[in-house]
Amino acid sequence: MEQRRNREPDGLNRSYRSNRTYSRELIPRHGGYRGLKSYQSAEIIYDATVAFCARFVDRRSRTTDQMVQAARSGKQNIAEGSQASGTSKKTELKLVSVARASLEELLLDYQDFLRQRSLGLWGKDDPRAQAVRRLAYASNRSYGTYRTYVEQSSPEVAANTLICLIHQANYLLDRQLRGLQEQFLAEGGFTERLYHARKRRRATGPGGPPKE
Repeated sequence: MEQRRNREPDGLNRSYRSNRTYSRELIPRHGGYRGLKSYQSAEIIYDATVAFCARFVDRRSRTTDQMVQAARSGKQNIAEGSQASGTSKKTELKLVSVARASLEELLLDYQDFLRQRSLGLWGKDDPRAQAVRRLAYASNRSYGTYRTYVEQSSPEVAANTLICLIHQANYLLDRQLRGLQEQFLAEGGFTERLYHARKRRRATGPGGPPKE
């Protein structure tokens, strides 16, 4: 299944755009990762991967550990990056990039699972793939939205469902990374904000601007 390059549903497009804060504060608002569509998607992928491996992969195998850890890395690094953003945009960019790489690794694991078992990989225009992608519009979307696809379906359906979800999450993370880059170019990092804040303080003095 090829990653979609065309426009995604509005509910996905608001992944990071609605959470960006442009501010002159020394330590601007940060955190709030649970409101990010990218984090919400990564959390679903993590829960679904744990359930998938419990059903279809030997729990004692290295593959199970690697897949679960890759899914967890995707979720955790988005959260850590968001929390670190108040004082280090560089760290946020790095951690979101790690999350993106972890989900790409997980995507390959699911594709390998299908190929090694001679199971079908859904194309992007497959009606089943389109049905899964439409669930992005569901209100209060969570792992429960996809539970039957993972826990009560064939391994082919379950793996392809996860592949669809990872493509959507990767799309969101790509947008988020572009937004972070734009924000960094517009505002600079913490060191620059600290320099300008000290410069303003020296110009105005501790008691405020000089009196005329």
